[in-house]
Amino acid sequence: MTRPAGGHTSAYPEPHLSRRSFLAASGLGAASLLLPSRWAPADAAGDPWARADAIAAGITVPTFPDRDFDITRHGAAPDGADSTAAIARAVAACSAAGGGRVLVPAGTFRTGPVHLRSGVHLYVAKGAVLRFSTDPGDYLPVVPTSYEGNDCYNYSPLVYAYRQTNIAVTGEGTLDGQASRQHWWPWVPKAVWGWRKGRPSEDRDKARLRAQGQAGVPVGQRVYGAGHYLRPAFIEPYGCTNVLIEGVRLVNPPFWQVHPLLSRNVTVRGVTVTSQGPNDDGCDPESCDGVLIEDCHFDTRDDCMAIKSGRGRDGLRRPPSRNIVVRGCRVGRGGGGVAIGSEEAGGVSDVYVDGLVGDDPRLSTGVLIKAQSLYGAGTVERVHMRNVRLAGVRNAAITMTYYYGGTPERGPYRPTFRDLSFTGFTCGRSRNALNLDGFPDHPIGPVQVSDSAFGGVSGQGVAARNVTGLRLTNVRINGKPVGG
Repeated sequence: MTRPAGGHTSAYPEPHLSRRSFLAASGLGAASLLLPSRWAPADAAGDPWARADAIAAGITVPTFPDRDFDITRHGAAPDGADSTAAIARAVAACSAAGGGRVLVPAGTFRTGPVHLRSGVHLYVAKGAVLRFSTDPGDYLPVVPTSYEGNDCYNYSPLVYAYRQTNIAVTGEGTLDGQASRQHWWPWVPKAVWGWRKGRPSEDRDKARLRAQGQAGVPVGQRVYGAGHYLRPAFIEPYGCTNVLIEGVRLVNPPFWQVHPLLSRNVTVRGVTVTSQGPNDDGCDPESCDGVLIEDCHFDTRDDCMAIKSGRGRDGLRRPPSRNIVVRGCRVGRGGGGVAIGSEEAGGVSDVYVDGLVGDDPRLSTGVLIKAQSLYGAGTVERVHMRNVRLAGVRNAAITMTYYYGGTPERGPYRPTFRDLSFTGFTCGRSRNALNLDGFPDHPIGPVQVSDSAFGGVSGQGVAARNVTGLRLTNVRINGKPVGG
């Protein structure tokens, strides 16, 4: 057992600062730096959609022995006492037996954090609700995690697994984080989230953690949790292999909702996410290799999906997020339907989005690829998107910017966006079809847009500054062809 600074005992090892030991602690292993991904293309100029199919087919979906561990047989009671210990006993029994299904039957069960082990399939049945505690003290001791791309020890995510293999959260039931303007959200210092002047907020902790990351402070000394105000993620597999999240409904999250971190072979399928809280991103794979997000519905206030790879010096130690396939998903409200960044210092590559539908014109941006010179900006490349149908957006259908958050280019990092293609886009209403904004000394590109129609455009149509290799083929804006 290690004891991080701050006095909370933790069974989790300290992730050290070197890139090699960091990857080993996360479960990826230093070999991930030396060997190509198993999905590496033999011919980078080949058909990207054949490659997307190969990536999806190559992702290992976990399977489990046919045996159930009903939480009620371990002491859980619907509408009764706290079931945290009972669920932990069921998980332990399942793991000791060599794996199986931990069953949450119909009914409402109150619980604190659920920690999964290898071989454990948490099944939340139809009519079942896991209602998570709103007491931050229930999410102690602190565990290794990441907050907005910086590594730290913090409150446990609501559903958490660390360096486990073959895990799942599935079913037709609901996971309710119970965050609200009374719980968790008031840590964001805005009145709309329930904060009032004189109350504590996350701002000081966020600034301190970012400074620690840039200064290279060892992760074991970055201890938050009790007395601090960094909200935990909802579902976070950290350093895990073969992960399935399927069918469940997530509501009222404290923070990011599905957050695979430094994991491989992740499938997120048929999940429904409904939230209108702060930083309530629907699905944020971060520094992951081999991710399929399929047939999900995201209705959020922040980004529906956001692919990330760490911030600043922490992100520079990480492998990229790569080999990510998004198919057949639907988005409602949100910041970006599909976003990349803004914490992407480790880089993002080989992303394939096919068949995205945006059915709510309150969506801010259809595609949002974002970086800034202060975050530790990596390379975003080989991004391909097709068959995207948006009812409308409030800003641009496609936005790419190195100035996210209004940050100027004089920071220490230089992002790179290149080899991006978009085809078969339709959008019913937007300010611009494209907003592309690179640095004068470091342009975005090449970028290709083809076979697309953008209607109801109220601005200039294509706003491109410091872009090289922009090619428009069979593109119409308000019914008129544009190209070249």
